[in-house]
Amino acid sequence: MRKLVVALGLLVMAAAVPPVFAQGPGAAAPPAGREVKVTEKILPLRIPNETIGETEGVSLNSAGHLFVFSRTGWSGSSRGGNAARVFEFDKNLKFVKEWIPNAYGLSFAHGLRVDSKDNVWVVDEGSNMIIKVDPTGLVSMVLGRKPESIDWWEEHVEHGVHEPKGERPKAQKGTYNRPTDVAWGPDGSIFIADGYNNSRVVKLAPDGTWLKEYGSYGSGDGQLNTVHSIATGNGHVYVADRANRRIHVLDYDLNFERYITGIGMPWAVQVTPKYIYSGDGTGKIYRLDRSTGKLLGWVQTSLGQGQTGCLIHELHAVSDTVLIKGSCSEWNVEKITFKPTT
Repeated sequence: MRKLVVALGLLVMAAAVPPVFAQGPGAAAPPAGREVKVTEKILPLRIPNETIGETEGVSLNSAGHLFVFSRTGWSGSSRGGNAARVFEFDKNLKFVKEWIPNAYGLSFAHGLRVDSKDNVWVVDEGSNMIIKVDPTGLVSMVLGRKPESIDWWEEHVEHGVHEPKGERPKAQKGTYNRPTDVAWGPDGSIFIADGYNNSRVVKLAPDGTWLKEYGSYGSGDGQLNTVHSIATGNGHVYVADRANRRIHVLDYDLNFERYITGIGMPWAVQVTPKYIYSGDGTGKIYRLDRSTGKLLGWVQTSLGQGQTGCLIHELHAVSDTVLIKGSCSEWNVEKITFKPTT
């Protein structure tokens, strides 16, 4: 009888686990839309005497150089240490250099974007910082600040302070808590996906001045649960609300417009002149009509490499038909090219 009770308890626990990493191929019914075809190419990225590791952030600059923000290295544990690095490769995929090595704000890689002026923006989930680096490699803006380990030790160990059970940390103006992504408006405004714990989107002026925020933790209207990606275009801000399985469509003043659903769990979102692309951690990519958000087709990517979860972490749209994909679990960068539809 005891064995039966234990077995039933394990089944209940398994059923309660959110299906973030448990969505292997075939685990769920195919999406409602049409399956489309792509070609996949794993890019041969080699770094002398280094391993590229988990490719959390990927982006291209105007010269076609690929930037990869990676969870790799041996300097401390993956979270809270300094195991995050930024690598640049030229258009022939030859390694160029490492950016801002040993920076205080590189701890636990999450997102990387290159803006229209070739500034490199690094979003670090572990340090709670967003770092803007100009094209010469000089740090030109720092948003947020890394928590000090000595402060935590003093507060929680020496003074015995404990976080109230069941309460989330209160979101503060000017600070971030596990941020995930960054995007920009046509006037240079900065939009930050502030991500796992603060569950909001923040809008800043081009000079970093705080303007507005949208969202709070939850599953109701205007609420978010794991803000994992953000993109802008066509007058809208697209916010990947991963655990709630939807994309929030906002205007540039962060006013809510509508939801996009039926796209699995959106880990990554990108906008092109014709489409919205949403990537699920299971490796599925959804192609949506940019004007209506209607699902036009989907494709299963990233199979055959031994993993079934976190197959897509970040997407970079090169064009309407070409995407660059970074992955937590596969330790590579892929080029995804959509074939013409018939």
